[in-house]
Amino acid sequence: MKNVKNVNYWQIDHQIKQIVAIKGVIVLPILEAWEKFEWVKLYFKQKPQEGYFVWVKKQINFPLSTCITIASPNTIQELMNFLVIEKRINVKAIVNCNTQKNDLCGKHIARGKLILKDGASLEYNHFHRWGQNDLVNPDYEFFLEKNSNLIYNYQNLFPPKDLNLTTSIYSKENSSCQANFIINGLNSKINLNETIFLDENNSRGILKLRLVGRENAEISAQSKIIANAEGVGHLDCQGLLVDRRSNISLTPKLICKCNEAQLTHEASIGRISEDQLNYLRTRGLTEEEALNLITTGFLSCN
Repeated sequence: MKNVKNVNYWQIDHQIKQIVAIKGVIVLPILEAWEKFEWVKLYFKQKPQEGYFVWVKKQINFPLSTCITIASPNTIQELMNFLVIEKRINVKAIVNCNTQKNDLCGKHIARGKLILKDGASLEYNHFHRWGQNDLVNPDYEFFLEKNSNLIYNYQNLFPPKDLNLTTSIYSKENSSCQANFIINGLNSKINLNETIFLDENNSRGILKLRLVGRENAEISAQSKIIANAEGVGHLDCQGLLVDRRSNISLTPKLICKCNEAQLTHEASIGRISEDQLNYLRTRGLTEEEALNLITTGFLSCN
């Protein structure tokens, strides 16, 4: 990472390179937080070894930033990341997980727990960039207390060889969330499991996926909204197949356990038409340039 001056937590392989202290925000290695705060132990089944702890206690006016990097061959990271935002605080976070080279054959296992207290708000921008032989397994849980609001943006334009991504959002009374997933599958095996739980009255959730399969990509997405109380939820899953060697499987599920909940979904898988390609070729683009332009437009579509 070229500019780390304002990064609050920076780790390369297993070594912490930087922790930046901020007024009103506690940033610690997760092991140190586990040993220092008794209440932190309630969220862990076993003692964590690496990862970060961020506790936002007062309002800040700039984004929080973390960076986790693999730089050495065959590195195996097993991270536990923990973020807590206190009541009525608004936070924007930029989270980068990546590899420095394309052929390191690393393994990145990340377990995240993020807690939004009453009336808190979080925009969580999660960017992944991996090498062609990496194995990546993130499992993130968001706990939204009443009146809180979450926007979660996950983007992976350079996926690993194998990606297993699990996301769970638990929503209490009058909370809202929108989770957006943008993934450009390139010769990768990708499994997605995303679930929004509408657990208390007047909770709201939107789950949106934009998935591209190209160059022997295998993509499977199982997306669920489960309404355990009165609430509103919507699933929007769209896939784009660029070549015949790739495949995409979308499985949207709506599970309603309350007759006053309203759940909807839309799902589609399409391909790039010859008419689109021919039109762009007449404008002077090569076939590869045309494919990249159409793919970029699809992934950036809101």
